[in-house]
Order: sequence, then C-alpha cells, then structure tokens
Amino acid sequence: MRIKPFKVEEWMNAYESGAKYNIAETCVDSVSLEELWALSGVDGEKFWRDFCARRLTYGDIEGFPAFREGVCGLYKTLKPEHIIPTHGASGANHHIFYSLIDPGDRVVSIMPTYQQLYSIPESYGADLAVLHLKEENGFLPDLEELSRLVTPGTKFICINNPNNPTGALMSTELLKEIIKIAEAAGAWILCDEVYRHLTQEDGWCESIVDLYDKGISIASMSKVFSLAGLRLGWIATKDEEVIRSCFSHRDYNLISCGMIDERIAAVALENKEVLLERSRGIVRDNLAVLDEWVNSEPKMHYVKPRAGTTALVFYDYPVDSYEFCKRMYDECGAFVTPGDCFEEPHSMRIGFASDTQTLKDGLAAISRFLQNNF
Repeated sequence: MRIKPFKVEEWMNAYESGAKYNIAETCVDSVSLEELWALSGVDGEKFWRDFCARRLTYGDIEGFPAFREGVCGLYKTLKPEHIIPTHGASGANHHIFYSLIDPGDRVVSIMPTYQQLYSIPESYGADLAVLHLKEENGFLPDLEELSRLVTPGTKFICINNPNNPTGALMSTELLKEIIKIAEAAGAWILCDEVYRHLTQEDGWCESIVDLYDKGISIASMSKVFSLAGLRLGWIATKDEEVIRSCFSHRDYNLISCGMIDERIAAVALENKEVLLERSRGIVRDNLAVLDEWVNSEPKMHYVKPRAGTTALVFYDYPVDSYEFCKRMYDECGAFVTPGDCFEEPHSMRIGFASDTQTLKDGLAAISRFLQNNF
C-alpha cells in the first residue's frame, strides 16, 4: 500500500518538542493523573491498589464495560454494544477504512480536514472525490456541490464536526440535509467528532450517530478530555454490518485496548461533566484572547471558530506557509502549523487550548516576528 506523507503529523513530529511557545497543540491543556483524581474526587491510592492486584491479561476483548457505558453517556441513543474501543481516534478512522473500503468504492471527503479522511481511502484504491470547504461559506459544506459528488452507490461521505483546522460547526439542520443526500445513495456517513462538546455556546452538540442509522462517530479521550496519553478512542455506530466487520478485522490488528487505559478513561467519563466544564472554560477564555489578537493584526483574518480547539488564520504576506512558520519558529520560538498541511496556502493553524499564558506569549512572539520581518 502506498500512501501520501501525513503532512501535519510530520510537521508536529519534527518541531513540537523544541518549541518555546507551542500554540500548535490541539488537545485541551493536558491533565496529570493526580489532577484527574482531584477533579473526579477519586481515591487514587485505592485505584492503584485495586489495579495492582489484577493480572495483566488481555482484559475485555470488546472493551471494559464501565468504559463502554461511559462512552454511551456522550450520546443519546447508544448502548455499549454499539461502541468499539480503538487505539485513539486515529486508530478508529484507520480501522473503519481498513474494514470497509474496497478498491473502486466512491468516497466523498471534505477538505480541509484531518488528512486521514481522504488519504487513507485513496491509498486503498477508493474513487475519491473532494468537497472543498470555502471561507466565504464559513467552511461549511455546500450541499449542491455535495449532491453532485455523491453518485449512486457512494460508499462513504466523510465529514469532521467540529472541523479541524477551522473550528466550523455544522448545525443539526445541516447534518440532516447531509443525511438526506447519504440516504439517497445508501452511503455511510463517517463523522470525525474528536472535538465534539467543545462549543463556544452552551447547548447539546449533536452526533451523526444519533441522527442517522448509517452514521459512524469517531472520538477519543485526547482532545476534549485532555488525556491523549491514554491513546484510547472509539468507533460508535448502530449499523450491525459496520460492527461485525470492525470486530472481525480488529482480531488482526488490535485484539484489545490497554487494560489500564480503559479503566482510567472510565473514571474520566464517569465524571465527564467536571472535565467538560474545565475544557469549555479553557477554549472559551482562550478564543477571546485569540480573537482580540487577530483583530489587532491588520494583515491577519479568519473565520472565527464556533467550536473545537483550532483556528485557521490567514495572512497577507508574500511567503508560503511552510517558510513563514519555519522562520517564525526559528526566530521567535512560536510554533504553529502551516496551512499548506491542510491544502490552505497563506495560512496557519493556531491551537487555542493550551494554558492561557502560553497562548498569550506565543501570539506576542508572532507579533514581534511580523514587526521585525514585514
């Protein structure tokens, strides 16, 4: 199998560890286990005593029951048997395509988004069609264009809600219109929902799996719950064909997730409201900081995010985004992601979910870089 280089991950791997001001991070400011115990009111010593008495077998092949129950609490209509644990959301996305895509299958994916959603099906020989999201549409899908791309027999429509890198958020009404298009073709809708619940306004954020019987939700413990180190995600779907195929293919490449990872995640999900309140507070406070900064820079503009942890900020300078971001990194220590990683030139993705001081210091460093070079 040949696959295109994963641009955003290669960039992060190359430069993240040496960054002075990391404002490329997409997870809400990570927590330690001590912080998780404190937020959750859990007796950490008892947790470890109980766990250390266990034999380290493969554990629950289909997933730790308390973890699967906890995941169901993030949806309206799901039962534990609808949840397939995976190694992160990246493992979930890959597992769906690995389990269900055949050469020649029509797959329609949006762009910009996380590259897995178009490069993996393309690598399996899918007939890939790309729906380009446009700034003038608020980076939301154009339904007429989507209808043209979704031909009879289309296998998948791949979307990302809230969107990475733009922070655009599809309304329930828009999701229902996309479902109508999918139903007419008999297509599954795969929705990468790793930033779901991180909205700028209060209210329930709908999942595709609660709206559509052929909906597939992908999520994880990383972005929203600040626990990327668990490397734990899931596939959520009520479609029995998807569940059967995924569990069958899972025997070849996963078997089970980590016993300790699932137990820690179960604690977090049992106390999800306090963690969600923390995460929403961070992204809402920090977006206000970012918004003020963008509006203060005359050659910067963006579509203000409505959800998620990232913004796609465009600049009006005659330099490509890789050079722009690398020079900025070298000269002032501010680390962001080039827009060309998402096929969006003259832009950069800024993450606004770090601690607030890091965000402020990173943005101030960018301003100094601009003053000294342009």
